[in-house]
Amino acid sequence: MSNDPYEVLGLTKAATADDIKKAYRKLVRSSHPDLHPDDAGAEARFKAISAAYDMLKDPETRARFDAGEIDSSGAERPQRQYYRDFAEKPDNTYQQGRGFGPDVDPADIFAEILRNRARSSGGDFGDREYSARGPDARYTLEVPFLDAARGAETRITLPDGHSLAVKIPRGTEDGQTLRLRGKGAPGFGGGPAGDALITVLVKPHPVFRRDGDDIQLTMPITIDEAVLGGKVTAPTIDGPVGLTIPAGASSGRVLRLRGRGVAPAGRKTKGDQLVELKIVTPPAPDKELSDFLAEWRKTHSFDPRVDLMKGAGT
Repeated sequence: MSNDPYEVLGLTKAATADDIKKAYRKLVRSSHPDLHPDDAGAEARFKAISAAYDMLKDPETRARFDAGEIDSSGAERPQRQYYRDFAEKPDNTYQQGRGFGPDVDPADIFAEILRNRARSSGGDFGDREYSARGPDARYTLEVPFLDAARGAETRITLPDGHSLAVKIPRGTEDGQTLRLRGKGAPGFGGGPAGDALITVLVKPHPVFRRDGDDIQLTMPITIDEAVLGGKVTAPTIDGPVGLTIPAGASSGRVLRLRGRGVAPAGRKTKGDQLVELKIVTPPAPDKELSDFLAEWRKTHSFDPRVDLMKGAGT
């Protein structure tokens, strides 16, 4: 698999932040090893997809990658120095920052490298043991739709049988990765532990759908409610509320309940709930209603398909 994060996500450098998020969510579900246990390559693809998303989701990190300042792993790219950079020197020699002449002893260069390495780790060479941060551990967690929308606390069982407490922030999106710092694999030589990276997979809900911060819902209404209007009770993610159906409403009309959507963590403003109306006839024919409509049809010529036929050019 390519190391280029854009290629891994199937995108180009012109991709928007929304394009990146959508591509990641789609690929997570098709490549997560927990969802595809029989796919031997799923784990490797998932790791590459997660690394690519981590690189591109942050605008600053993405800009640095695009500028060639860091590579696909996030490591700094060394500034390249070429022979031509030193060709105009009197003796055509490459000199380190401390300055080495043409008669330098190779042992001195090696000692300088060791001193620089020790200095960067915070001490003199030889007085510190090797230490490194532990690797990150990746997990997946399925959560109910309402828990992701409203926030919740749960636990995830680790491969060793232990469990880990996980706080699901309100407004968590499908495919979002939560980072639990210091909950990954232990470090080496006294180094800090890695992090636990938990990919959240939001279960579909039988009633609600999510579009950004808005909640979508299809609301069945009766014929008389559509014709005469009326007040009905509509479910929302925070509980039932009253909804007024305007007289003469048709199937497909969308009513807006402001502030009844999702409020992501860190924001006070909620999205809205969009209620699409759907007229539902009684399951069994009603003779009284049928007789009334038969008479009504004789004296009314309303045709809701006029514009449809005109648009079709027929």
